[in-house]
Amino acid sequence: MIKIHVNPGEEVMVIVTKYLQNKGIQEGAILSVIGAVDECCISTMPKNDAKKDILKEYKEPLEMSGNGEIRDGKPHIHCIFAREDKSSISGHLHWAKVKNWFVNIYLIPEVAK
Repeated sequence: MIKIHVNPGEEVMVIVTKYLQNKGIQEGAILSVIGAVDECCISTMPKNDAKKDILKEYKEPLEMSGNGEIRDGKPHIHCIFAREDKSSISGHLHWAKVKNWFVNIYLIPEVAK
């Protein structure tokens, strides 16, 4: 298992993508994403067209958890964010900025056959 640590001042998808490129990881499982972010952009789909994305940005502290996969060298992460009012938001992660805390991503690359 590999752990990728995202520090304050970094963006989650940039750090994960760079790591995958540097290590030549093309396929695999993202088992766990855990931490807290200060801003993010996630998407969901409209009811009448599953091929479209509805992107929404949030600029507030959010507790983060998620999982996903690595396809063609790119991370594909679905996540849930907990808000101050105890509600949650979820969707496909486009970006997330860490300012005050950290995010850890645990993954297992696919073993070449």
